[in-house]
Amino acid sequence: MIRPGWKVYASDGTEIGQVDEVTGDDNADIFDGLAVAASALGKPKYVAAENVTTITEGRVDLSLSSADFEGASEFLEPATSAEIEPGDHHGVGETIGADVREVEGKAIHPVEHEKPVGLIRRIDRWFHRMLGR
Repeated sequence: MIRPGWKVYASDGTEIGQVDEVTGDDNADIFDGLAVAASALGKPKYVAAENVTTITEGRVDLSLSSADFEGASEFLEPATSAEIEPGDHHGVGETIGADVREVEGKAIHPVEHEKPVGLIRRIDRWFHRMLGR
């Protein structure tokens, strides 16, 4: 299992950064890719799983060259999920309950879309990499 802080190397052996975050679903054993930070507070870049060639303890090797990595897209934090309720509510009580949950969801847990990783989040991820967690 890849951990934040592991070194990431391009196909020519050049160190290009450190693992910032692993994307996928641990519960279903799905690995989608990596967020790789080239500098301490730099915006991480997304590397798809198919570009990972070798994983060894503390090291991840890519099929991308250093130039290809520089041209990679910025990592976007995943969007939040939403719980969708059926539209066929039976009775006034269920309709009011559904309306209350909808308002609560919008006010307390709004659905967000993919977004760039902000500065505070980058600082937090840097500390995690430095502490090896």
